[in-house]
Amino acid sequence: MSLEFLSLETIHEIARQYGYWAVFLGILLENLGLPIPGETVTLVGGFLAGSGQLNYWLVLASASGGAVLGGTCGYWIGRYGGWPLLVKVGKFFGIHEAKLEQVRTEFSENASKAVFAGRFIALLRIVASPLAGIANMPFWKFMLYNFAGAAAWGAVMVSLAFFAGQVIPLEKLLGWVAKFGVVALILVVAWFAVPIWLESRQLQDPKQ
Repeated sequence: MSLEFLSLETIHEIARQYGYWAVFLGILLENLGLPIPGETVTLVGGFLAGSGQLNYWLVLASASGGAVLGGTCGYWIGRYGGWPLLVKVGKFFGIHEAKLEQVRTEFSENASKAVFAGRFIALLRIVASPLAGIANMPFWKFMLYNFAGAAAWGAVMVSLAFFAGQVIPLEKLLGWVAKFGVVALILVVAWFAVPIWLESRQLQDPKQ
């Protein structure tokens, strides 16, 4: 998710003017579901660090800190209000609560992977933490993977822009990252959707 009316030049100027706060708030607000291009702000922050305008370690700390805090807020939102809301949405779309309970159970078995790997996929970066709360994932376990995922994601994004941004145009680098995110999202959706589809096929035709 991103604010399309914010050009790269505008984001670059915001990051240059507000520095570490722009990186921290950008990824924090994105994690809370607001249409803020947090990933782009983080990459621009890494690029500015590579050009000597910002400090690499402070950009990394800002990105990781914003991700951890945003994920933590999402977890508690899901823990205390996510399930009733999900049930209401499910009823609106004709999905029975029993089916949602089954999905919640299946997600809880993969919650750790989703929280960690979801950092690298824009959509999952927003929904993985609330879903972990809905699945009643133990908070200590959530924080372990939340912190590890945020640190790994921050290190990759900031380092990528810090080093590659000096030899590759920033626009092209952002395009590559966006394409990777789309491919990763497709793979994750397939990972969850294919088993469900196969199960439904078997229920429809027990002879298979």
